[in-house]
Amino acid sequence: MLSPYGKREWQTILAIGSMVAVTFGIVGWYWVSVVALAAAAALLAFFRDPQRKVPTQRGVVVSPADGRVSSVHRVERFEPFDGPATCVRVFLSVFDVHVNRAPCHGVVHSVAHRSGQHLSALNPRSAEVNESNLMVLYHPTQRCPIAAVRQVAGAIARTIVCEARPSQTLQRGEKFGMIKFGSTTELYLPDAMRPEVLVAPGQRVVGGVTVLANVSPTWGDRAGAGDVSRGAATAASASPSPAEDGSSAPAVGSPSN
Repeated sequence: MLSPYGKREWQTILAIGSMVAVTFGIVGWYWVSVVALAAAAALLAFFRDPQRKVPTQRGVVVSPADGRVSSVHRVERFEPFDGPATCVRVFLSVFDVHVNRAPCHGVVHSVAHRSGQHLSALNPRSAEVNESNLMVLYHPTQRCPIAAVRQVAGAIARTIVCEARPSQTLQRGEKFGMIKFGSTTELYLPDAMRPEVLVAPGQRVVGGVTVLANVSPTWGDRAGAGDVSRGAATAASASPSPAEDGSSAPAVGSPSN
């Protein structure tokens, strides 16, 4: 299956590839037709969107992207959380699936795009200076941040797609966008979530499947964090609107369907 986030691109690839293959096939240049079809198939593979079986256990945060962990580090002050956070950075090569997925069940509090450079994703500075898009997720009842996902463009990846909107509820593993061609995706977890990171630099991860961390929120005893039924119902019926206090929120650790 091909991702709808890249529909314009893969339809163009299909059209051009087919036209070239048919044209050269008519004149007898079959080898050119074969090359054109092979090239089209390789480009189409970039937009593949495989089905994933998302973990259902409570208190886990899954990878927002396919790729290789390039860094696990602590940020002393992550502005959207107004405090320290743990960051897991995932590098996506052109051979990886580029669809991005929600790391946990939550309500989108904000989505912010930042213009920037387009350094190679292999350059350590790229995560700091490149064009990016930041999505912050909140808990549905506690009205506090539980995770953030930052999509970072690369030298080739110049189109960031994020269809998530403020107040929208996302399930763990749910698709919300993609970065077109090699890039970086970062997951941030606030200290209040007490994250226990389970991956290390160099490890390959699968979006929506690989568990990056276990979390045990400090307010778990009184909030029922990870309570699937209560969290989901609250997010749907009791979340404040952005107009009331500028925030919405998500339940941590709820499994996706």
